[in-house]
Amino acid sequence: MTTPRPEYPRPQFVRQNWTNLNGEWDFEIDFGMSGKERRLYGDVKLKDKIIVPFCPESKLSGIEYKDFMNCVWYKKAVFITDDQLSDAKRTILHIGACDYETEVWVNARPAGKHVGGYVSFSFDITDFLHAGENVITICAEDRTRGNRPRGKQSSRYYSGGCDYTRTTGIWQTVWLETLPASYIAYTKYTTDIDRGMLFIEAECVNSHGKTLTAEAFFGGKKVGADTVSVKGNIAKLIVKLDELHLWSISEPNLYDLKLTLDDDTVDSYFGMREIVYADYKTYINRKLVFQRLILDQGFYPDGIYTAPTDGELIADIRRSMDMGFNGARLHQKIFEPRFLYHCDRLGYIVWGEQASWGINDSGDSSWQAFLPEWLEALRRDVNHPAIIGWCPLNETSNGQNRTFIKHIYHMTKNFDNTRPVIDTSGYVHVTDDQVDTRNYNGSADTLKKFLDECDPKHFVTDIIDCHNYDGNPESLKKYFEECNPALSFNSEYGGIWWQPENLTSDAWGYGDRPKSEDEFIARFKGITEAMLFNPKVSAFCYTQLTDIEQEVNGLYYYDRKPKFDPKKIHAIVSQKAAIEEI
Repeated sequence: MTTPRPEYPRPQFVRQNWTNLNGEWDFEIDFGMSGKERRLYGDVKLKDKIIVPFCPESKLSGIEYKDFMNCVWYKKAVFITDDQLSDAKRTILHIGACDYETEVWVNARPAGKHVGGYVSFSFDITDFLHAGENVITICAEDRTRGNRPRGKQSSRYYSGGCDYTRTTGIWQTVWLETLPASYIAYTKYTTDIDRGMLFIEAECVNSHGKTLTAEAFFGGKKVGADTVSVKGNIAKLIVKLDELHLWSISEPNLYDLKLTLDDDTVDSYFGMREIVYADYKTYINRKLVFQRLILDQGFYPDGIYTAPTDGELIADIRRSMDMGFNGARLHQKIFEPRFLYHCDRLGYIVWGEQASWGINDSGDSSWQAFLPEWLEALRRDVNHPAIIGWCPLNETSNGQNRTFIKHIYHMTKNFDNTRPVIDTSGYVHVTDDQVDTRNYNGSADTLKKFLDECDPKHFVTDIIDCHNYDGNPESLKKYFEECNPALSFNSEYGGIWWQPENLTSDAWGYGDRPKSEDEFIARFKGITEAMLFNPKVSAFCYTQLTDIEQEVNGLYYYDRKPKFDPKKIHAIVSQKAAIEEI
């Protein structure tokens, strides 16, 4: 059979010697969570078959089981050569994402554990292998109703409102890499456009005293290089560029980067750009950018969390751009690296967000359930130039643990001080006070009074955002006219939705349904212009790109067919904003 999702899953850290393990695996749902007692990791045949990397809830997996699955098991035989087992090589098992608590056995021997449902992780399995056939077993426990980040996965049997079908177990590519004994494990890039420099922090394995070289290329021409010795497991390089080609929305220039450590070679890329948030506005390379964003939740009818093809990742970006949007809030899901890669090369700006729904943000246990995976997400995705800001949390409440929220903000800023950070999008921001900036009714009086009494300088967050779903253009316009300038980013708006009569019996959306497509376009035009033409507003995010199951807020149906002529939406969204006149 053809291997599903055959492309290399990590475009910013590419090696040539790899084996894609997607395709058919043995599979079993462990309803009683007794698999370990029954030694399913040993010489026991599992009951079913599944197509990886699609979750068992999805049609593409071949399972399509929609009820709760607290535990699932996978098993696959892989062939390992004598050459791969030589003393000079290591074999690494990579899992793009597996929801939620993952254990791996190789030939019935425990090889590693990972907690978290959204980020990539790996294990060195060399010591558990032998020449010939080897069996990899993966167990995933995923109690969605527990205190853990689940995003928009429904905690009830049925999908409802803005919660949708769950994703259990593996949902991104699984692959093997054969590496030399000394290899590059991780890199972090920081760009300086004033001095035309790329700073690289590299973590290397078994490499003390060895030489690491970085070579930068643009258009095939070598434009900079640096070579250093690894100290312990760390190397720091400074690549001075002979030519400066900035990355921007209009010109998403990318440099190729080659990293070499003895026999290990990594092909990477980077973008030279600077993001500054000042005076309630966002600047990329000192040029003001109005953020015309759309909410993208990354769900697919046949793959749930997983796009059926790499082409569909690209197509969703194109669909958004075709309607005039220049970026997205990637909402309640950590998107796969290949999506971010396509954002990088297409000049499509995005906010990185964790799937924070599901944690108890008022209790101490929220720290353990949230922080480790969020730091893993920052480490994995920090080098993508298209990411222009971080938003770890969404819609936290007055009862939240304020110390927890502050710690997340400061941890994020300490790891990456090159981007703005919103501590929690919508509702309550944490500083010395708690600031609720969400308004569904379009009435600004209470919010105006509160913000007028607060000094914006006291806000911990870089950006103050709000959610507003009032579908009335006049009240929305009044809302922004009366708001404090600190409220510059309306991170969710809408309040109107469209679908033909009786298309979906359980249809749900914000606000109400216009009587016709023409009425929808007129109202969409009004609420969008209320923000575009207000000099206090520098960013908005429309809810949303596509319908998802019963939710019908999309500008596209769930099958990605447009509800309206994209040119009509593009003409509205792409109008010059008031701040762009300044």
